[in-house]
Amino acid sequence: MDAQPDSSRQGASDNAAVDAAEAPVAPRPSGVSGVSRGSRGRVRGSAGLYVLFFLTAGLVGAVISWGFLGESLAALGIPDPGPATTAGLPLLRSAAVMLMCLSVGSFLFSSFLTSPITGPLSTGEIREIRAAEQSARERRDRDSGAGTDDPRDIVDDVPEVDEEMALGSDADRVTRANLYAARLGVDGSVAARTGTVAAACVGLIALLLIPMYLSDVSGEPLSRTLRPGNWVIAVNQVSTSLAWLAVAVIALSTAVVGSLSSRWVMQPFLLLGALGMVVPLGLEGHSATGGDHDYGTNSYLWHLLFMTLWVGGLMALIAHGRRRGTRMDLAVERYSVIALLSVGVMTVSGLINAAIRIQWSDWLTTGYGWLITTKTAGVVVLALFGYLHRRATIPAIRRDPSDHSLFRRVAVVEVLVMAAITGVAVSLGRTPPPPPRSADLNTMDIQLGYKLFEEPTLWNVWTMWRFDIVFGSAGVILAIAYAWAVHRLHRRGMAWPVVRTVWFQLGNLMLVLTMCSGIGLNMPATFSMHMIGHMILTMGVPVFWVLGGPFTLFLAALEPGEPDEPGPREWLLVAIDNPAVRFLTHPAVNTIQFVVLFYILYLTPLYDVAVTEHAGHLTMNVVFLWSGFMYYWELIGVDPTPVRRSPMGKGAWLFFSLPFHMFFGVTLMQMQTILAYDFYSTLGLPWEIDLLKDQNVGGGIAWASGQFPLMIIFGAVLLEWWRHDRREMRIYDRRADATDDEDMTAYNEMLAKVNAGENYFDEYYERDISTDGGRGGPGGGR
Repeated sequence: MDAQPDSSRQGASDNAAVDAAEAPVAPRPSGVSGVSRGSRGRVRGSAGLYVLFFLTAGLVGAVISWGFLGESLAALGIPDPGPATTAGLPLLRSAAVMLMCLSVGSFLFSSFLTSPITGPLSTGEIREIRAAEQSARERRDRDSGAGTDDPRDIVDDVPEVDEEMALGSDADRVTRANLYAARLGVDGSVAARTGTVAAACVGLIALLLIPMYLSDVSGEPLSRTLRPGNWVIAVNQVSTSLAWLAVAVIALSTAVVGSLSSRWVMQPFLLLGALGMVVPLGLEGHSATGGDHDYGTNSYLWHLLFMTLWVGGLMALIAHGRRRGTRMDLAVERYSVIALLSVGVMTVSGLINAAIRIQWSDWLTTGYGWLITTKTAGVVVLALFGYLHRRATIPAIRRDPSDHSLFRRVAVVEVLVMAAITGVAVSLGRTPPPPPRSADLNTMDIQLGYKLFEEPTLWNVWTMWRFDIVFGSAGVILAIAYAWAVHRLHRRGMAWPVVRTVWFQLGNLMLVLTMCSGIGLNMPATFSMHMIGHMILTMGVPVFWVLGGPFTLFLAALEPGEPDEPGPREWLLVAIDNPAVRFLTHPAVNTIQFVVLFYILYLTPLYDVAVTEHAGHLTMNVVFLWSGFMYYWELIGVDPTPVRRSPMGKGAWLFFSLPFHMFFGVTLMQMQTILAYDFYSTLGLPWEIDLLKDQNVGGGIAWASGQFPLMIIFGAVLLEWWRHDRREMRIYDRRADATDDEDMTAYNEMLAKVNAGENYFDEYYERDISTDGGRGGPGGGR
């Protein structure tokens, strides 16, 4: 059995937490968490250092590009566009990448490396928390038959998930409410403002890079490509210009939102926006073309994302130290975990990407190989800096958090090396790689990244294997994280249901097998296999995940943060219970997003656009998993949603959605227009394929895979409804036995008085209010 805390002690502790939150709190100092600023040294700004970092990256990129570009342009037969493009493009792109790092690192700091200012809750919020907790306690008492000795108390019953374990006790409710309403402290505000300005600068530079890339690929001077009419040409004909347009939109949107918010709860969203600036760059360039571009793109995307976290986080820490910010030790401890992970991911992803682009013999015999060798050596140097931090600077900060001068000096040199590596990386993007190892590239290699050799069948899909770097890695990481959380509980002497572990790990296994087998390989090539993958990612994997109760597990496994220093557990509390999640998990909204996704994707031109790009496939698969998880979490999930729904309501909304799934499948089966015909017809698959028949088969798969699982889920909801009703009846029977059925007796007396012509309701309203203890009647409220 699970170890259970003493309920009376827990209740007393929770009430004390609420009372403490309601009590007046003295104003805090301007520093975060009420800690005064360090006294050693004077406060310094970091704008000059930022400019130094940007110039270092830009000048390295410009010098290398200038040396290699002439040879590259001559080989391609493109005239020299002039010094404004030849030197200006790598200079601006390098500066933009460093600004992305600064924005990501600043929002990372304001989100998770420093603590916000949390104030006392209002009286209304306290009452709401207490009312919710009291309601939950009463429900637990009723469900457990507290106070009765009825033998039916031990009858086999299906226990409900303890909502307080999943969504928090009184103390957790106070913590969540405080953190959701928290404002940024001085250090967080400065970091957020820096991230906002950096994002705005990225957006402006990105707009300028649109015509510069047209100048670069066409050989036209920048003065001509800057003309308004050429901007449209650049976006329509140059993929890199289109990518920078996406960067500009994301960056400027992030800057606008960042300038309007000073609350902590918005900072993680701004961090996602800053990371989103990097994604378009990870989906273009050498890695996105030619054979194995699925590996090249996915590995490059991982590489860029963790590079920005590593470099940007260190820049934010330098700025925090120079302004004598508080709790440098806490920020460095948290960042060191991110840095260690980033080193590993960047090393592995970089080697994968290099192995795809060039042969080992090209590393020291070609210009492209020398650049990769230089970049690799730079990463090794950075790893040595990381080792120095762990051996010297971090222990020094632990001993004296106010003295971090050694850390700052080492970190500045480290970022300068990072900036130089960034310049080298930008030069790589403008240097042609050596010829491919195999010239036997066909349309499948160009469009898919790999060759397919036989028509997929029910059996041979399990003989085709190619590890998916994004979703295969995600499945492995989730499996390891879940096992780690279970292990932490076991070390504390707490039990976790084995069946939940089995469910969740089956979901991870299904994800890995689907995306790394012949199913995942053929998903981009044929509509029928795409639909099989869609159904598995939407209606298979998420079902197993929600039955594993991951939120409940991690809330139980993670340690609570120190007072005024929220940690991962508190962040998770806010992530799963906030107004946005309440809105998305409302049955109406959740049902609509799950159903409408099918119609919007396949019955509009969106699918024709998405299926032609690797980025489109990645986005679709992510949306499939997200949509299915949200839908089944609210419907059958072990983790309670922020608002508890009745089985009757769940069943009604599920019943409402069933016809729409059926109509969608039937519509696809009857369509005579081939979706994405231009893409599928040019793949050159080595077997004969009737595209219309294959699409109709996909419609049948959508109909069968949608209807049968949903009918099973519908049966599960009905079973939950029946069990809920049976439980309520037993609760009523126990209460009736304990009180001699006083409720029914009073009801019968009321009917008898009404039948005798007496006005029972007048008697009720004339009853002396004082008998009710001064509560509940007119004027009896507080």
